[in-house]
Amino acid sequence: MTVPIHPLRLFAIISLLHAAPALAAARAPADPPAGRPDAVVDLASREGAALVGATWSYRDAKLLEVAARAPGSDLKPSGAPIRALDISPQASEVFASTDGFERIAPAALEQRRGNGKVSFGWYRVDLTLPERIGNVPVAGSTVAFEIVVDDYAEVWVGGKMPLVLGQTGGPVVKGFNAPNRVVVTRDARPGQSIRLAVFGINGPISASPNNFIWVRSATLELQRARTEPRGEMARVLRVDPALDSVVPPGARIEKVADGFLFTEGPVWHPDGYLLFSDPNANTIYRWSPEGQVSVYRAKSGYKGVDVGEYGQPGSNGLTLDGEGRLTINEHGNRRVTRLEKNGSLTVLADRYEGKRLNSPNDLVYRSDGALYFTDPPFGLPKAFDDPRKELPESGVFCLKDGKLELVSTDLTGPNGIAFSPDERFLYVTNWDVKRKVVMRYEVRSKRCELTKGRVFFDMTKAPGEEALDGMKVDREGHLFVSGPGGVWVISSEGKHLGTIQAPELPANLAFGDDDGRTLYMTARTGIYRMRLAHEGIRPPLASTSR
Repeated sequence: MTVPIHPLRLFAIISLLHAAPALAAARAPADPPAGRPDAVVDLASREGAALVGATWSYRDAKLLEVAARAPGSDLKPSGAPIRALDISPQASEVFASTDGFERIAPAALEQRRGNGKVSFGWYRVDLTLPERIGNVPVAGSTVAFEIVVDDYAEVWVGGKMPLVLGQTGGPVVKGFNAPNRVVVTRDARPGQSIRLAVFGINGPISASPNNFIWVRSATLELQRARTEPRGEMARVLRVDPALDSVVPPGARIEKVADGFLFTEGPVWHPDGYLLFSDPNANTIYRWSPEGQVSVYRAKSGYKGVDVGEYGQPGSNGLTLDGEGRLTINEHGNRRVTRLEKNGSLTVLADRYEGKRLNSPNDLVYRSDGALYFTDPPFGLPKAFDDPRKELPESGVFCLKDGKLELVSTDLTGPNGIAFSPDERFLYVTNWDVKRKVVMRYEVRSKRCELTKGRVFFDMTKAPGEEALDGMKVDREGHLFVSGPGGVWVISSEGKHLGTIQAPELPANLAFGDDDGRTLYMTARTGIYRMRLAHEGIRPPLASTSR
C-alpha cells in the first residue's frame, strides 16, 4: 500500500529590504508559485515585529485538579463524579484578559520558560496589518502564521481552534519541534487587528524532560491576492451551446493533490475541507485549501486478516447527515456506518432480510433524513462470482426510521446516486459496459418507495470499456455523470450538453467551497477542481449552515 507524497513547502527568503531588514520578499519570479509566500515577516525580531505592530506576552500555565465525571453509557462525561486535571488559564481567558501576562521583547522568545520537566505556557501576540508589507499590498491577500515551539505547540486564532480527525499541524500538535502553520485570513484588510495565542508544551511528556519551553521561530507570511485562476484550461467537448451557461468558456481545471491509489466518494465539509476515500488503500483522507493532506480515518472499510484478497477493501461513498456526522459505505465490511461525534461507529445497515449486503457503493440523504444507497458487489474480491455474495441481486436501498427497504433491482451495477433539486426524482447510474444508462425514478413523498423508473439517459454506444460511476446534480438540475471519457453534463430534460475531459478519468464528484460552485473530482490518482456557473447540491448540513 502506498500513501500520497506531499510536496514540501519551500519558503524562500531571497533578500532583505533596505527599509525593513526583518522583511524578506521574493523578487523573481514576480508571481511566486503556489506554496511560496510573497513576503515573510520575522516576528521574532524587533524590526519585523515593528512592521506589523506586533507585541508579545507570556505566562506560565499549570495543571489544576477539578471536579469532573467519568464516561457514561453514552460515552460522554455523564458517569460517576471523579477528580480530573485541567489547564489554567484556558484559551478563553487568554483571549479575554491580560492578567498574569508578562510583556516580552521579540528577541526574548528564545529565552527558556516554564519550569522544565512536564510544563506548559501561553504565548500571545497581537498585531495589526499595515497597508503594505514591503512591495506587497495587504488588501485581499492570504496571511499565514507559522511558529516552531520547542517542543510542541497548539495555535489559537481569534479564540478558535478547529478540531479535525487525523489533522497534524495547523492549530494542533504537529510533532517534536515541528512547525505549526495556520491561515489567519484569506481576505486580509489593512488595519485588521489579529490576536494569536500559542500553547507551548515541554516534551516528550512521557520522558520527564530536563529542557524548557522556548520559541525557535515565528513568522507571518503574506501571499498576494491573485486575479488569474490557477490550473490549466479545461478540455471540454461542447455538444450544445447551452453548456456555456453551466461550464463557463475559459474554465480552468486544477490538480490539488495526487499520489493516491484510486480516489472515490468525495464530500465537502462545511468547516472548509474535502473528505474522500481511497478504497484501494483502505483510507479516508482529508484535503484542506492550504494543500495539506492527512489521514482522516485509517482502515476505513476493512480490518480482516484476508485484506490482501481485496482490490478495494476500504470505504467508498461518503456523505454527511443533517447533524454533520460522516456516513460511510464500507466495502470490505459490507455495511453502511455513521461516525459519531464521540468517535464511535454506528452500524446503520449491514443485512437485508438476514443476508449480508454486497458492498455499499454510493449514498445520498434526502432532506427528511432518509438514506438511499447503492449496493453492487464490486467491493468483493470476485465481484459477481464471489462465493461470499449472499444477495441474489444488486439493489438500491432506502433506510428510513431504522427500517431498510429494497427499492430497486433494475440495474446490474447500481453505482452513483443523486436527487433532483426538488427531490421529486432520484437518479441512479449503472456500471455495466453493456448498459451504460442513468435511471430516473419518481420519489414518493415521506416514503422510501420509488415509482415509474425509466432510462433517463443512455450512453451505451459511447466507445470504451468505462461505464457510469459517480454523479452529482447542481441547483439548476444539471446532472454531472462520470462516464466514458470524462464528466458528462446532462440537462434536466435529458440532453447531453457536453463532456468535461479531466487529465484523469473521474470516478466521483462533489460540490464544494463556500458558495458550492467548485466541482471537485476524485480521478484515479489525483484530486481536481474547477469552477462552474451554478451552486451544486450538497448534503443538508453543508448547504444550510453558512
